[in-house]
Amino acid sequence: MTKQVLRWPSAVLFTLMAALAPVVPSWAANGVTATTILLGQSAALSGPSAQLGTEMRDGALAYFDYVNSKGGVNGRKIILKSLDDGYEPDRAAANTKQFIEGDDVFALFGYVGTPTANASLPFVAKENLPFFAPLTGAQTLRAPFQPNIFNIRAGYVPEMEKIVENLEGMGVKKIAVFYQDDAYGKAGLDAVERALKKRNLAVMGTVSIERNNINVASAVTKIRAMAPPAVIIVTPYATSAAFIHAMRKDAISLPYFWNISFVGSQSLATALGKEAPGVMISQVMPSPWNDKLALIKEYKKLYLTKPGRAQGFVSLEGFIAAKVFVQGLEGAGASLTRASFTKAIETAGPIDTGGFVLKFSPTNHNASDYVELTVIRNDGTFMY
Repeated sequence: MTKQVLRWPSAVLFTLMAALAPVVPSWAANGVTATTILLGQSAALSGPSAQLGTEMRDGALAYFDYVNSKGGVNGRKIILKSLDDGYEPDRAAANTKQFIEGDDVFALFGYVGTPTANASLPFVAKENLPFFAPLTGAQTLRAPFQPNIFNIRAGYVPEMEKIVENLEGMGVKKIAVFYQDDAYGKAGLDAVERALKKRNLAVMGTVSIERNNINVASAVTKIRAMAPPAVIIVTPYATSAAFIHAMRKDAISLPYFWNISFVGSQSLATALGKEAPGVMISQVMPSPWNDKLALIKEYKKLYLTKPGRAQGFVSLEGFIAAKVFVQGLEGAGASLTRASFTKAIETAGPIDTGGFVLKFSPTNHNASDYVELTVIRNDGTFMY
């Protein structure tokens, strides 16, 4: 008996295979489903710099939660998954690998710190995904142009330029630098040296300290021996506070103390207490207390809903980052991909967040050059 072989006509076979194939929605993309958009954030949620990571996260969540309560963006709710890196590069790199290989996130959002951001850049370049609003002003994330990195804050170079310009106007030309011995501190030191070089000056002297270290005794001894008229400090709030406190103890005369925006202004003022007045800090965000701005009214309304919160520069930065990110999502439309998001944010033109304007372009992802100088008042508030 001859065995019969059933042969399907090719057209019928093609139709059958198509019907049995898994349905892939037109919107399918990394980190995107019909109902969600997944973002990954690595930040210090523990350790001496925990307040920076916590405030950046909570500021962003205040706006994302608001958007989600209204139905999300094109029916998709935004999920921000935050992992603690303790402000350590190795942990940040491991978190980034988890976000990409394990979670398949749409984008990386609101990373906190230069060394941690730098540790994640190789993954960003390899996977070609957006790295949005890192809390750092380092040049490594600004020049040369990197198409996946989107900065909403001015860099350390214009911050230091403004500080040195101010000191020069006060007749101060001898400046010492107390900096963290890592990518963050070195980025700040480089920015100081650039500003001084423009004026044919050089740093009077430098002293460094390890990351996440508040044992400042040796640094204080060395700085005091220099007797500088001004010290620019490039460390987060815990180390900065320990240094200023030790410098003030039993001092006959004191230098001007300057910090840059990454220090964590409110945390520094709180840590210093009665020793805070007169300490100066450059800022890259508008005043969180300026109720004349629609942005600040909205920020306070949404951020202060939970107990124990107080407005501040870092949480405001997280809030602004989330608001701008949502505008990019809205511009990308229902068929959201990383490419459509990038195009939308690059071509949006000026983005007015409510009195604070940012602008990206296809050749420039540094959306702001805003820098202002502040001084801590006797009551712990900030004078512009």
